[in-house]
Amino acid sequence: MPGPPYNHTMETPATFFLVGIPGLQPSHLWLAISMSAMYTIALLGNTLIVTVIWMDSTLQEPMYCFLSVLAAVDIVMASSVVPKMISIFSLGDSSISFNACFTQMYFVHAATAMETGLLLAMAFDRYVAICKPLHYRRILTPQVMLGMSVTITIRAVIFMTPLSWMVSHLPFCGSNVVLHSYCEHIAVAKLACANPMPSSLYSLIGSSIIVCSDVAFIAASYNLILQAVFGLSSKTAQLKALSTCGSHVGVMALYYLPGMASIYVAWLGKDTVPLHTQVLLADLYLIIPPTLNPIIYGLRTKQIRERISSLLMHCLFDHSSLGS
Repeated sequence: MPGPPYNHTMETPATFFLVGIPGLQPSHLWLAISMSAMYTIALLGNTLIVTVIWMDSTLQEPMYCFLSVLAAVDIVMASSVVPKMISIFSLGDSSISFNACFTQMYFVHAATAMETGLLLAMAFDRYVAICKPLHYRRILTPQVMLGMSVTITIRAVIFMTPLSWMVSHLPFCGSNVVLHSYCEHIAVAKLACANPMPSSLYSLIGSSIIVCSDVAFIAASYNLILQAVFGLSSKTAQLKALSTCGSHVGVMALYYLPGMASIYVAWLGKDTVPLHTQVLLADLYLIIPPTLNPIIYGLRTKQIRERISSLLMHCLFDHSSLGS
């Protein structure tokens, strides 16, 4: 299928064209099927977690509240890009309006900034629960939790608003074909007639500060947690805590590594790393964590697993009794 024509008007384009993953067009149908499966799991899993936590009064501890916010952010992050990706991969529907493109850009990047803050908050929650269990409720009060959530949101807005403003106010007088599967800010900024370096540099520095500081604090939290775990006398308790911490660290690695790789590769390895690899990394960064988070953080938690089973059985039996 031929790609969309290039536009060389002197006005801001009304529409951009997203090419999907350049060089992998023959695999777009398989990518659409894979993305659809992961998006379905992410949507159902995260919706279940939010529903169960908000419906059950016994699941109002800080850990569950942070988990419900994380699930909501995952829904926003995945829903900002994946439906359009599936449309591109399966139907070839590559057009997106100028305003929709920058709206997508704002929400997806703000959601990723919130996600890293929430992972830090959850690591801090586990540190207090394991290392200072007697002071858990005194430290993580509802006011403290609200303050942490508001701070995480404000930080994401403060970071993303200038970036969106800088990119959206660039003059776009050349091609309107975005070599990406969503409106990733560097890919869009490359189409500008002016120098996109200020916005790209702001993105690189801002992302590095946010991620590196969060990762440093998360690593410190888990280091203290591991010290406390190895101090436990029960081997069973040690193995259980290590299993939980290991799965959490695995999910974080799957979140941070592709994300930072896609950012730094766009700067340092753009001439050596194939473009389709760069785009694929950025895509997986947005779909894998929302798919795995409800499984690792939710279904592996005994209380949530029991509540979900109870809710599903209740709905099933209610449906069966109504049918009879």
